[in-house]
Amino acid sequence: MKRVQIIGSGFSSLSSACYLAQAGFEVDVFEKNADLGGRARQMSVEGFKFDMGPSWYWMPDVFEKFFADFDKQPSDYYQLERISPSYKVYFGDKETIEVPSSLEELYTLFEKEEKGSADQLKIFLDKARYHYDVAINTIVYKPGKSPFELVTLDTVKNAYQFVTNIRAEVRKRFKSDKLRQILEFPVLFLGAKPQDTPAFYSFMNYADLVLGTWYPIGGMYKIVEAMVKLAKELGVQFHTNAKVNSISTENAEAHGLFVNDKFHSSDVVLSGADYHHTESLLPIKERRYSDAYWNSRTFAPSSLLFYLGFNKKIKGLEHHNLFFDADFDKHAEEIYDKTVWPTNPLFYANFPSMTDHTIAPEGTETGFLLLPLAPGLEDSELMREKYFDLMMDRIKDHTGEDLRTSIVYKKSFCVNDFKEDYNSYKGNAYGMANTLKQTAFLRPGIKSSKVKSLYFTGQLTVPGPGVPPALISGKIAAEQIIKDQIRKHSYAISI
Repeated sequence: MKRVQIIGSGFSSLSSACYLAQAGFEVDVFEKNADLGGRARQMSVEGFKFDMGPSWYWMPDVFEKFFADFDKQPSDYYQLERISPSYKVYFGDKETIEVPSSLEELYTLFEKEEKGSADQLKIFLDKARYHYDVAINTIVYKPGKSPFELVTLDTVKNAYQFVTNIRAEVRKRFKSDKLRQILEFPVLFLGAKPQDTPAFYSFMNYADLVLGTWYPIGGMYKIVEAMVKLAKELGVQFHTNAKVNSISTENAEAHGLFVNDKFHSSDVVLSGADYHHTESLLPIKERRYSDAYWNSRTFAPSSLLFYLGFNKKIKGLEHHNLFFDADFDKHAEEIYDKTVWPTNPLFYANFPSMTDHTIAPEGTETGFLLLPLAPGLEDSELMREKYFDLMMDRIKDHTGEDLRTSIVYKKSFCVNDFKEDYNSYKGNAYGMANTLKQTAFLRPGIKSSKVKSLYFTGQLTVPGPGVPPALISGKIAAEQIIKDQIRKHSYAISI
């Protein structure tokens, strides 16, 4: 039985662990923090439960495919509810739009906002549906080793969708700024500006508007618990408070890990931790990517987060709320081009206890605020509080209620915390952006080219940022390890 050691316990690591254990490998997962789940940890304080990372459950079919590979289904582990409305958007003129979960209601909403837009939305979503099918069935499960992975009859016929961008596609069909922002919003999950994201990624609109927004009762951490339970059933061993000090290499081949300064031998090492950090655990000559390479990449944003407990139920807001009452392009410019603290930022407010009474004491509310930031910013309590007040003022401006007076618990999390807790490069929150020059084979490879038996998974490699892509990335990495070990074993037998 071959031994695999996995660094980190985020979604991609958990996914790989399950596939490798199913294939007969002896698998150990080492997590530096006290809790499993990586960025998807959950914090419990005074009866409030906070998902510390992902909060959107999109692309439910990807989760179904993952569990089906083990003859399971999500409902074996957690209960899903579709959220309606999917989310609420606040605009600068103090108008709001609630994005409905019903497609027919969505067409009506678009037509009311802009005459003729319902027909344009149907055309746009038909194309998005086609892109989704191509992406899920043809592209995203590929290992990113060659440009020829992208060459299929479907992709050749739609090659222009890779060279034009999502903003151009949206703006040629819709004139309303509100509708444009709703349709450009989903690509933010890919960590890039709409004008830098290939139009092919309109499949995110299909995921949003057609497949819908869902929520697992008990929080997003229920997915982590489900995957950990499955992994343990398959024989995976988990180790928390297990800081990896270095990767042991001999003749440029990974032979194990030094964890808390103790050596653990292995046949294969797989890292679901930050890619840049993982390579820093190697001698410089054995690192595939230089500091100059990482500095040249376009990274998805970092975030300023506030986890908040309120002593009452909140009115006038929904489970998911997007505050687009500021200049979208200016905020994006300050993230990607100027790398400064934003002047007047967009932000997101999440109140999951409006859907789920199990995550807050009776009569109270659990919530968090998220403000996208440029990675690498200087982080201080003074700046955190400045932007907390800014977000609270904007919520008060829209709802007429100052929520500050109802807060009984408050914790912030920002650039320095991403670095400290997750060894995140420049404190990024979502990995590397999915721009045209950072898609598929142009992303960092899942297999080290300098150290044998060393592999990578997660948001800095294929297919990219997001929870569903993380599940897929874990499967891709596991399949590559299994293939390589079969090939290695067959070669040894032939000799």
